[in-house]
Amino acid sequence: MAKPTEQLDRSRLYFVCEAGADPAGLESLLEAALAGGVDMIQLRDKDADDERLLAAAPTFRAAADRHDALFLINDRPDLVAACAADGVHVGQDDTGVAAARRIAGADAIVGLSTHSPEQLDAAHEAEGDARPDYLSVGPVWATPTKPGRPAAGTDYVELAAAKAALPWFAIGGIEPGNLAVVIAAGARRVVVVRAIRDADEPEAVAASLRSGLETFEQMRP
Repeated sequence: MAKPTEQLDRSRLYFVCEAGADPAGLESLLEAALAGGVDMIQLRDKDADDERLLAAAPTFRAAADRHDALFLINDRPDLVAACAADGVHVGQDDTGVAAARRIAGADAIVGLSTHSPEQLDAAHEAEGDARPDYLSVGPVWATPTKPGRPAAGTDYVELAAAKAALPWFAIGGIEPGNLAVVIAAGARRVVVVRAIRDADEPEAVAASLRSGLETFEQMRP
């Protein structure tokens, strides 16, 4: 099996979802997403207590293992080991990258959300343990999963495409109908939540997103 950092390098489609109240439904959703082409999954549930997160984690881990995908947990570096996760994703107001890496373990992947050129620059200027392994860039469009967070727009995606040296994923309101817009702005990796989670056919939506990303890769000179 590839090392987590090697898997990260080749990852293109990142799905974030909650623990949910229905274990069978969660397993079915994750299986559909991964079968459709998702290669990173994240357990993000701000309303869940530790017990619920720990109960959901084996479903995420097993699904990821079946598809040779990465499994990360949101904002809880202290639960990385207990959840058998590959790493943690933190926001600007969460545990800092260096502290998250120290808590999660030296081999854990640590991702960081960015919402502005200043935050993008700060991430790239960080050194050692404070330097994240990957970034999210957005939200491209305003989204109810991030209430109160203004849209960063495609200009920020274009900036990341021009300047970012770290792997990065565009995030925020992305779906098959607007994927071409973020690809045109320079995105090569995307994060989705509602587009797959709320779909009647999540596998088909994931496959559409994956196909769009791969089509661009094949067209590159």
